[in-house]
Amino acid sequence: MGQVDVLAIWGEFMVGVSDDGARDGLRRVTPVRIGDVVFGLGSVPVIAGPCSVETDYVKHAVAAAEAGATVLRGCVHKPRSWPDRFQGIGDAGLPLLAEARAATGLPIISEPLGEQDVERLVPYVHGFLIGTRSMYNSRLLQAVGRAGLPVILKRGFSATYDEWLGAAHYIRAEGNEQVILCERGIRTFNTEVRNTLDISAIPVMRSLCDLPIIVDPSHAAGRREWVAPLALAAVAAGADGLIIEAHPDPDESWTDSRQALHPHALKAIITSIDGWPSGFGEQVLQSAASDV
Repeated sequence: MGQVDVLAIWGEFMVGVSDDGARDGLRRVTPVRIGDVVFGLGSVPVIAGPCSVETDYVKHAVAAAEAGATVLRGCVHKPRSWPDRFQGIGDAGLPLLAEARAATGLPIISEPLGEQDVERLVPYVHGFLIGTRSMYNSRLLQAVGRAGLPVILKRGFSATYDEWLGAAHYIRAEGNEQVILCERGIRTFNTEVRNTLDISAIPVMRSLCDLPIIVDPSHAAGRREWVAPLALAAVAAGADGLIIEAHPDPDESWTDSRQALHPHALKAIITSIDGWPSGFGEQVLQSAASDV
């Protein structure tokens, strides 16, 4: 079945959907805005950029923007499994975030590793990214909650749905309702992929909360040739957005080079999902279930 046919079917199922995107019997999604980009209301935005900010970051950001990304990934701090591996360029990368914003006009997200990073990042970013290792850091969750910027909360690689939702409530308890969940794969017995992408997290979390849900196929796959299929599967299952690692020279990326996409590949993914509405898979499955 081609994309046009799929979208036509989706249109039939959308009969009865209200203006704010809610459908009878479905949990309402509360949209979250990062800069001018809205997650959870009609489109599937793509966050992209290299895994970590490098000295040529402005060039990398422009390449991601030209490929169709609508939000930039700009991490100057990198949590790593081993202390002798590259940890990010730190505060030296903050001016590069400002330059990238000026060059592309796109909003930027970045990952704080500790409470002290939050205040330093605020003038340079439009949202925070909480990585899988930090999902259990309650003090950090409270700090980004108080900062008031949107927060993308990645699922811990061994976290249950309940623990993931609990982490989100740490942020919301500080009065910050701008939380986006990000499924990025969990640790299983598989060794071929870096992590196992839990597609079921999309419909399950949709039934448990009102938060937008995006997917990181890069960290799930661990290899660039598998990123696109996982990205398309996530959108078909109802993801409200994607976060994809991209680099103009992927093999030379300072971090996670094996999973980084060339901007041409990133553009192919973005082009293929153009016109696919967020929550597409959920609408189809819920409507089908109502007819059983």
